[in-house]
Amino acid sequence: MPIPKPNFNPPFNITRASHSVLHVKDLAKSRAFYVDLIGLIVSEEDNDTIYLRGVAEACHHSLVLKRSSTPQSERIGMRCFTEEDLEKAKRYFEQAGLPAQWVERPYQGRTLHVSDPAGVPLEFCATMTLKPRLLVTFEKHHGAVPHRIDHFQILVPDVQRQLEFYMGLGFRLSEYIAPDGSDEPLFVFLQRKGNPHDIVFAPGLGPRLHHAAFSIPESYHFFYVCDLASNLGFAENIEYGPGRHGPGLALFIYLRDPDGHRIELFNTHYQCIDIEDEPVRWDASVAGKRRWQLPARAMWFAEASRFAGVEPREPAHKGNPMTLERYVGAR
Repeated sequence: MPIPKPNFNPPFNITRASHSVLHVKDLAKSRAFYVDLIGLIVSEEDNDTIYLRGVAEACHHSLVLKRSSTPQSERIGMRCFTEEDLEKAKRYFEQAGLPAQWVERPYQGRTLHVSDPAGVPLEFCATMTLKPRLLVTFEKHHGAVPHRIDHFQILVPDVQRQLEFYMGLGFRLSEYIAPDGSDEPLFVFLQRKGNPHDIVFAPGLGPRLHHAAFSIPESYHFFYVCDLASNLGFAENIEYGPGRHGPGLALFIYLRDPDGHRIELFNTHYQCIDIEDEPVRWDASVAGKRRWQLPARAMWFAEASRFAGVEPREPAHKGNPMTLERYVGAR
């Protein structure tokens, strides 16, 4: 199928990935993982909710943890540039047959709820309460020293449909993975803020949240957080990495929190802001080979966090990725 053309005059202005809202069973265990190990900063907390941010973030939160009997993902958040953009967004979604409603959310300005065509629950806001940026407050740095939220990856049954919808909203395609000899997108990397991605769509049972990703400053933090995980009892929560992606070349590590939610820590992004930037196409075989680490376990491809109240659907075509289990069996 053809790659859609960029929409340089979108119906409203989305600026970036903003925040993720997760439901967790045990706030104390989750706090130990995200604060003591990963190094996120607590903006506010009470008996039922913890609001977290990275050291480079001035906005109140980029990750919200809510106590719940059922671990799941509540929503992913995007920022709009102005309140007027929020009004435009509401009209746009309703005209597209996607019901949207205003809601009140602590520490956020006016907030809009809507679900995309795949059923991914989205939350848009234009402002948040501000907190001190701690980028050079080094005594507050610990763990992997996450700077900021960067992107989400979502498993969906129809990647092409998501690609068309989000490019219609003004997202630009930075990279995509296609079967060898084809332009049919398997993975698509979409961005609004000028680096490779704010949201990634991959094929799978969905919609489900595969991971939220935070940037970290130095390569040695990948190894330090692994050592710290061992000392804090989280060694088995390291799922995949440290390693280097083929597309984008970012260094990465994936960890699972106490409820199984996945977080990626990464660095070494590049810019893709200019109008001349064209999407980079990767053959699936090349994307899989351009690495020096072993393949991911099957769980990395198959497991993800369900969205609250959303029933996942099977994709039309199921892939057969090179998992660690397949790789070892072939050897």
